[in-house]
Amino acid sequence: MAPTIGGTRIVHDGWSRFLVADITLADGSRIKREIEDHGRAVAVLPYDPDRKVALLVEQFRPPAFLASGITSLIEVPAGLLDENDPEEGAKREASEEVGVTLGALEHVGTVWSMPGISTEQMDLYLGPYRAKDRHGSGGGLAEEQENIIVREIELATLAAMSDAGELTDMKTLTLLLALRLRHPELF
Repeated sequence: MAPTIGGTRIVHDGWSRFLVADITLADGSRIKREIEDHGRAVAVLPYDPDRKVALLVEQFRPPAFLASGITSLIEVPAGLLDENDPEEGAKREASEEVGVTLGALEHVGTVWSMPGISTEQMDLYLGPYRAKDRHGSGGGLAEEQENIIVREIELATLAAMSDAGELTDMKTLTLLLALRLRHPELF
């Protein structure tokens, strides 16, 4: 018998939504699990193959601060998917957060970000751009209070940061590793 969900109840509905699910496992035992119902998201690593740099964001993340006192993280542009097409969502996030217009994207994968607690699936992309594709300073939307600092970082520096364990955001590390595997000539 396959596991079944007998029902869910909402325990919080705000910036995130939290549910409690009543689950019957394959062996017939019953459990309750809390689920953060987040939905779909996208992330993209915009990189300039001519100048061998990437555009990333640096921002304060309250959960990381609460867990370990980290005051900011270096990350790729990412966010919740508002569109039906994940590629369009990735392009929108890159435009809003780092001020670049991306063309064709290279899909890396569709992954579960935290399958033990969250419903979030994230589409990951590599996004080449040229210097002429920069259209603004980025920084995110004011109404979302993201307080983003845009960082243009050399790909070789990012690789060294990765090797030293200094990139601690999983989507960023995954996309950088994918870029290193697929386009090693850039490093």
